[in-house]
Amino acid sequence: MAVTQLKPKGNMSEAEWQTRCDLAALYRILARFRMTDFIYTHLSARVPGEEGTFLLNEYGEPFDKVTASSLVKLDFDGNVIGDGEFNQAGFTIHSAVLMARPDVNAVTHVHTRASVAVSAQKRGLLPISQQAMIVLGHVSYHDYEGVALDLDERERLGADLGDKRAMILRNHGLLTAAETIPAAWQLLYWLDCACQIQIDAMAGGSELIKLPMDIADGMMERYKQKTGHGEREWKAVLQMLDGENYAR
Repeated sequence: MAVTQLKPKGNMSEAEWQTRCDLAALYRILARFRMTDFIYTHLSARVPGEEGTFLLNEYGEPFDKVTASSLVKLDFDGNVIGDGEFNQAGFTIHSAVLMARPDVNAVTHVHTRASVAVSAQKRGLLPISQQAMIVLGHVSYHDYEGVALDLDERERLGADLGDKRAMILRNHGLLTAAETIPAAWQLLYWLDCACQIQIDAMAGGSELIKLPMDIADGMMERYKQKTGHGEREWKAVLQMLDGENYAR
């Protein structure tokens, strides 16, 4: 399911408008799934057909109010193209990933309670659930350096992500990076769910059953062989937004 407006606004390309609509939808989806941290997390998408530009949310706008038009367009030097104000830490994190990974077009970053809890555990994500086994092959780690205001951290963020599609930011939260918005959402959902399961299982107090990593390796190979990641889930979740006028 694609959400579009008959005509993009101004001189905007149809591809940019569609990306804006999809990214605005993802912000609202995260609000529905209670995956926000007030106004302090962010999602981004590269502007199709334009070198070195991407979209980020207007700083201070609640996720459930984001629209296609309210997204801020900026370049990798932090220059706003048009109007809007962005979160500096969000700029540092998202520009780092998009600069380091030309194959990535969408990035998510969240601070859900379960993900921060797992990020604070020395062992990180454990192989104890099907959800964890799906994502473990994608995951790398980045040590906490404080609020991400120092642009020098961009190089380290990119290096720590490497060729992975997800990263646990130690003592901080989660990040996913993918070729499409649906694929980035799919990985984020699985990864956050795996974190929730881990915290719940540990709270039960019983000994945990750890699964062999060759299962995760097999799931990773199957992921690599498939295409259209997240498209089916994306079509389903967009139905939750029926009646919401975010494509404006």
